[in-house]
Amino acid sequence: MALLALLSTLLALSAVRAEDPYLFFTWNVTYGTIAPLGVPQQAILINGQFPGPNINSTTNNNIVLNVFNNLDEPFLLTWNGIQQRKNSWQDGMPGTNCPIPPGTNYTYHFQVKDQIGSFFYFPSLGMHRAAGGFGGLRINSRLLIPVPFDDPADDYTVLIGDWYTKSHKVLAGILDAGRSIGNPAGVLMNGLSGKDATGKDDPPLFTMEAGKTYRYRICNVGLKLSLNFRIQGHLMKLVEMDGSHTVQNDYESLDVHVGQCLSVLVTANQEPKDYYMVASTRFTKYMRTATGVARYAGSKVPPSPELPAGPVGWAWSFNQWRSFRWNLTASAARPNPQGSYHYGSINITRTIKLASSVGLVNGKRRFGLNGVSHVDSPTPLKLAEYYGISGKVFKYDSIGDEPPASGASITVAPNVLNATYRDYIEIILENPERSIQCYHLDGYSFFAAG
Repeated sequence: MALLALLSTLLALSAVRAEDPYLFFTWNVTYGTIAPLGVPQQAILINGQFPGPNINSTTNNNIVLNVFNNLDEPFLLTWNGIQQRKNSWQDGMPGTNCPIPPGTNYTYHFQVKDQIGSFFYFPSLGMHRAAGGFGGLRINSRLLIPVPFDDPADDYTVLIGDWYTKSHKVLAGILDAGRSIGNPAGVLMNGLSGKDATGKDDPPLFTMEAGKTYRYRICNVGLKLSLNFRIQGHLMKLVEMDGSHTVQNDYESLDVHVGQCLSVLVTANQEPKDYYMVASTRFTKYMRTATGVARYAGSKVPPSPELPAGPVGWAWSFNQWRSFRWNLTASAARPNPQGSYHYGSINITRTIKLASSVGLVNGKRRFGLNGVSHVDSPTPLKLAEYYGISGKVFKYDSIGDEPPASGASITVAPNVLNATYRDYIEIILENPERSIQCYHLDGYSFFAAG
């Protein structure tokens, strides 16, 4: 009897120890006044911070995050790039989650299962993202998994993005009136433009010791514009993109598109002084720029006032993108190499061609895919399916796998495509518009094939 009790206790202890670690957070979401471009404006703060706190996790960690909504409107957070394996209830999009009403709280509980890399979170309702509420989310490799580079001396998150001085409510009103929100007023780097009201440099964002190597995780958290990022006098070795290790090449600058995260190694091998980091707009007739200072420890020498020039044109960016390669021999979240599955032998079971369009519907400017402009249903799509009432809330396959004829009118409706479990789907994206389009396949890693 005693032996049986001892075995039961040991089994219980082993079961407890086998569970992956938990990280607990409590976030208070409030309004606050900031003036990163010299114009006081209302922003969304998390625990009083803009940008919000950084989530520093490790593969397979369970994240439990209690969010208190102290705004005067519903609020949701989504976790860009987190795959939410087999369960999208915590994804934080209007199709999967009910918004958090004002004055209430909701606890997210999700696992960063079998993932590594650099990501970020952001508000998913209305134009909240234009007011802040975003922050970095990193997933470190487990200690037993080999990483294809030595541990850096430190690990820094750089959040860059275009920025509007109009409030998110004003921007939403402009869109609802059928007009464009226009060009952003500037660019921010970690919530700052790089200069104060007198034109003096903001305090250094990061400090490096001479001779050491640092990891910079650069994410474009903006709304609209691709940005080029560079560090004065320093090369950047690309080691990871959106959760995958890459073949390691050196770059003087990198184009970072909306929603994208790149991870680079930077060695402090120059004269010990201050250096500018620069983020500037791409593919625009105008130029918006943000700067930040990276300081060598002990430096009292200001950075050179001459900023490194950014690239020009589409061809440069396209050729750089072609140089990015998956590291087929490096381990990712598990010990087996990323390239151990032979993707070349996959039989494509379905091809979906998506073409974007823009037009006025009932006087309002709407963007569409294959002629349908998505609108969120009052009941989240997942809930409607769960309770068996999807037929009353939306209909599947309101668009076909081929776009309609050019110039077709736009219909406003929930846009839900049906797919079959374990299908391999090829998606072709067509953009006939004059502006760049960025696509995010929420919960999936997809590979740009051409």
